[in-house]
Amino acid sequence: MILVFLGPPGAGKGTQAKKLAEDKGFVHISTGDILRDAVRKGTPLGKKAKEYMERGELVPDDLMVALIEEVFPEGRGVVIDGFPRTVPQAEALDRMLSKRGIRVDRAVLFDISDEEVITRLTGRRSCPNCGAVYHMKFNPPRRDEVCNRCGTKLLQREDDREEVVRRRLKVYREQTAPLVDYYRSKGILITLDASRPIEEVYQDLKRLVDEKGN
Repeated sequence: MILVFLGPPGAGKGTQAKKLAEDKGFVHISTGDILRDAVRKGTPLGKKAKEYMERGELVPDDLMVALIEEVFPEGRGVVIDGFPRTVPQAEALDRMLSKRGIRVDRAVLFDISDEEVITRLTGRRSCPNCGAVYHMKFNPPRRDEVCNRCGTKLLQREDDREEVVRRRLKVYREQTAPLVDYYRSKGILITLDASRPIEEVYQDLKRLVDEKGN
C-alpha cells in the first residue's frame, strides 16, 4: 500500500506517519527529515535546499523527484510525508510508481487552521546538544528555554519563526493545496481533522487504512 500524507506544516503528518509505519511495518519516507539531514551534513543537495527552506519556500521539483527516486523501496508499504507538494511532483510520482507497476492507494489530508499551525510551530524548541524537543505551551521545559536533560540552551529552528511559518503557509495554500483537487479527482482522497489529540487522529487513520487493506 502506498499512502501520501497531505496538509500544511505543523498538521502532524510526520508524527502520524511514524506511528503508522511502526504499527504496520511500512517504510516512512519523510522528505523533511531527509532534507534536514542533508543540510546538517552539508551535501550538495543540502546546500541548495537550505536556501529555499530558510526562506520558507518549496525545494524545486527536480531536486525532490531525484531524492524520492533514490530512496523509494521495493516491495513494501510506504507512507510518504512531505511529498508531493505540487501537482507536477504528484504527476512525476505517478509516473515513477507506474514504471514499478504500483500506484498511490490513498492520499490523506490532515486538515487544520492556519492559526493552530502557527501556535504549534512557533512554540517548538529543540536542544542542539541531546536532540530533545519541547513546546513552550504544550510540553515546556522545567526552566525557561533550557533543556531538562542536559541544561543546554534551547533553540528555535529558523523555519519555525512566525514570519517564516506564515510564508510557508502562504506557499502551501498557493502551491500545495491544488493537490487536494488532484487526488480528489482520482477518488482516493481521505480528510482527517488534524486539530484533535494525536491518538484520536491516529485511530481514525488506522481504521481507514485497515478498511482499504481489506
